[in-house]
Amino acid sequence: MHHKKTIPNTKYLTDMAQEKRTTKRLILVFRLNKNTLHFYNTVTSHILSTLFHPVRCVPQTTLATYSGYTMTGLIKQKQYDWKDSNLEFFGSKEERDVKKSAASCERAWKKAGLKPGIQIWRIVNFKVTSWPEEDYGKFFDGDSYIVLNTYKKEDSDALLYDVHFWIGKYSTQDEYATAAYKTVELDTYLDDAPVQHREVQGHESNLFKTYFNTVTYMHGGAESGFRRVKPEQYQPRLFHFHGDKRGVMVKEIPRMEKYIDDTDVYILDLGLHIYQYNGQGSNKDERVRALQYVNSLRAERSGKAVKTTVLDQVAGGTGVFFRHLDQTESEDFESEENMESIDVSEHEQLYRLSDADGSLKFSLEKEGPVGLKDFDGNDVFIFDTKQELFVWVGNHTTHEERKNALIYAHNYLKKTSHPLIPVSCLNEGAENKSFSMALTA
Repeated sequence: MHHKKTIPNTKYLTDMAQEKRTTKRLILVFRLNKNTLHFYNTVTSHILSTLFHPVRCVPQTTLATYSGYTMTGLIKQKQYDWKDSNLEFFGSKEERDVKKSAASCERAWKKAGLKPGIQIWRIVNFKVTSWPEEDYGKFFDGDSYIVLNTYKKEDSDALLYDVHFWIGKYSTQDEYATAAYKTVELDTYLDDAPVQHREVQGHESNLFKTYFNTVTYMHGGAESGFRRVKPEQYQPRLFHFHGDKRGVMVKEIPRMEKYIDDTDVYILDLGLHIYQYNGQGSNKDERVRALQYVNSLRAERSGKAVKTTVLDQVAGGTGVFFRHLDQTESEDFESEENMESIDVSEHEQLYRLSDADGSLKFSLEKEGPVGLKDFDGNDVFIFDTKQELFVWVGNHTTHEERKNALIYAHNYLKKTSHPLIPVSCLNEGAENKSFSMALTA
């Protein structure tokens, strides 16, 4: 007969600890289940003599199995409405020592931020796993990632950081919740020095895009059992190149003719044969970026006789390209959504979050051009440029204001016409270039 596991009563354990004159140990357990994310604090009694026992590391398996829930493979990827996720773990300074100790237990952070450069990790079954350098710039739409940029200013040797968590279109709620939590953990590990950013597939910040020559969206992910294969065993993929001199985005799309637009460039990757199709209305930037991408694919498959063919719609002879496309819709892809439109005519808005009168109040401070003089170090400000949202935390804010800063920002964005724009959290005095450029001189 199977008995349901029960979690010990924390009050009972505390009373027992006091009666036995033992010391309480606080263990922070990151508990995940199918629908939400929780912090769960359990208090256990531990007999001490003269030794102090630091907070122990929670095993990686605890993250996935503590609540009795185990991740399973997805038959068909579902697009998750992550916009409704809970972000309460952001910004909290409680149990800082516990979080710092837990962060020190994460093996992935041991080499994080030691020197200038980009580092990327992918979330796989609640674990932080290193992403191969040769795949930097490639992201699976079924996964969530953490990207750390370490750099120095020209006149200083101090290391500075930007840490981003990137959410794929089909990333599960558990995955992006883990990525968000681990981003905060990495921030704690680096002594709160990084600027934190949220990035959503298709809506990345300009700063994020500067890290890579090309940002590529691959369909699939860890849950789909992706693994590297030999070119001759390669699953055919069709990539769409769209953009201009400001940047070209690359996205895997269904291999069907109805998704081909005459104004863009496409690459059909068959493993040992790669076709580049230039639409008659495509621009130079799209064509050049596509050719560079083809060359990078060939370099990855060194030692194999990879054939490449460039086809131009104007010149004709493109029939061979279309013959390799599917005739029926792939069930692995959901219907393509229209990209969210942002009304750039909307005015910038500055909101203040303050508990000066004893309770938290979120109010519109200013509409229109915003300058640094409009910010007050005693409060939290949420600056919405309509292209990016900045959460500015003053140096003299209260604990409640700091703890609730990103929660209010998240809830605010959900009610706007642009909920997917990039979000950056900045401390007073540590503003980045993007923030400075958004201000009115």
